[in-house]
Amino acid sequence: MADTSDTRTPAQIEADIKRRREVLAETLDEIGVRVHPKTIMGDAKAKVASNIDHTLGRAYVQANRAVSEVKGRFVDEDGSPRLERIVPVALVVVGVVGLVALGTRRRGR
Repeated sequence: MADTSDTRTPAQIEADIKRRREVLAETLDEIGVRVHPKTIMGDAKAKVASNIDHTLGRAYVQANRAVSEVKGRFVDEDGSPRLERIVPVALVVVGVVGLVALGTRRRGR
């Protein structure tokens, strides 16, 4: 059995109905904005941009770490170059460049 002991006046009931309709209308408007294609696309773009920023940030940190490790191999703690490691690498680079240049020259004939 339903409870029929509502002590509100007809004016109070109408005011309550009006208030509930306004709340319902606001809720429907919010839902309409959330499911609108432009909103969905905007949210998707923002998520992709955030993921790209996060990925680029991690890549930057990893690259910075790699550069620091390589630098650590060729520079002392005080910042002076470690010639015992730089000279052999430089000689290898010069040799490879020379061989490539020589090979390119021979093919050109």
